[in-house]
Order: sequence, then structure tokens, then C-alpha cells
Amino acid sequence: MRTFAFGDRPDLHGQAEDIFSAGWPEFIFHDPVAERQMGRVRQWFGGLNLLLVDGEDQIVAGGWGVPMRWDGSLADLPGGYDESLVRAVALREADGQADTLVIAAAQVRGDLQGRGLAAEMLRILASAGERAGLERVIAPVRPALKARYPLTPMGQFMSWTRTDGAPLDPWLRTHQRMGARVLCAAERSMTMEGSVGDWQKWAGFALPASGSYVVPGALAPVVIDYERDEGVLVEPNVWVRHR
Repeated sequence: MRTFAFGDRPDLHGQAEDIFSAGWPEFIFHDPVAERQMGRVRQWFGGLNLLLVDGEDQIVAGGWGVPMRWDGSLADLPGGYDESLVRAVALREADGQADTLVIAAAQVRGDLQGRGLAAEMLRILASAGERAGLERVIAPVRPALKARYPLTPMGQFMSWTRTDGAPLDPWLRTHQRMGARVLCAAERSMTMEGSVGDWQKWAGFALPASGSYVVPGALAPVVIDYERDEGVLVEPNVWVRHR
């Protein structure tokens, strides 16, 4: 298998879009903070946006990250995914020197999951960060299993383990098996927004009044406000640090 920068393989972009949009709830693509940053992220940090490709030019996995400055303390961690992008772009605009790779996402093609490729993709991203002179690697992990427990605080969920002591969530387990250490909950990692009509379409059922609702795939309740005709989902993630 070979690794390519996303920008170096425009012939694979259609394939990448199909693979990396599959399996995600629609609302995940409606984060206005991320949308505002993504153009500059792609332009400036293309060397950290990678594809793992097999011998037949089929994408096996992909992932991307951003370079940021972090002093190593919990107090200096970004709020999560959104703030990481904002800080990375602001640092680049100020010609600042980054020292930390934030792995924003890593995904394996659906039919190849469970074969250790997620960990391989994380290792590839970490190596790219090291080559770029980034001495730390952190990630705001979105534990998908949390969607089954949307009313449980993330701080409690991330402490749940199986009988063997490993994290209950499989994505957290992948990071832990690689030697990553859980730091803390990222309580306001991503914010997704839409109209009431949007959220009813994404949820697949009526949201008849203002209030909080459990929506399939969401890690926390969605807050619906009919007066403003909006719904807002603030999702928590889990900060982990790799060696």
C-alpha cells in the first residue's frame, strides 16, 4: 500500500467523497465553524491530509490533521475539534510556529474495517506530523458508541470499561492500544446547526415543540428552538494524547 497527499491525487477525489461520507449522520456535515475554516485548512495543511491506497488505486483509508501550538497542559487544550481548526488557521495567519499535530479525523473504507487499518492510518498521520517538526500528537476522539448513551455525560462515558479493563468504546480502544493516554473530555468539541425543518429531516421524525431531543447518531441531545427556527447540537469528544 502507498500513501499520497489528498491534493496530489485529484483522480481519487470522487472515490474519497463516497468513502468518507458513508456511515456518518447528515448533521455531522453542518458545522459552521468547521465550514468557515476548511478552505484554508485544505490550502495550507495539505501535507497532513493523506490517503492510503492499495495496488489497484483503491482507497483503503484516509485521515487528516492540522498543526497547532499547545503547551502540553490541560488548561491550554482547545475546546475540541472546532477550536483546533480555528487555532491552526490563526497561527498560520500569524506566521507562528506549530509544535503539535491535532488528528482531526481518520477513517477506513467500510468493507475493510476491523483489520487494524485505523491504527495504521493514525500511525501514518503521526509520522507525517513528526516529519513536519511537530513534537506532540493529540486527537479529539469522537466515540461513536456514545450515541447509544446521549444523556450520559462524556466524563462518565469515557471512564466505562469492558471486563478486560479496555475502554468500552471501540475507537477509544484503538487509540489506547497504540499507547495513547486519555486526557479529558472536550465538552464543546463540535457544534452543528440547522433549521427545525433540517433537524426533522435529519432525525427522521417530528420535533413538534421547542426543547431537547435525542436524535439517532448524536452524542448529546439536540436543542430545538421554534422561536428562532433553529436546532443546535453541541457534541463532546475525548482528548487523547499519543506518544
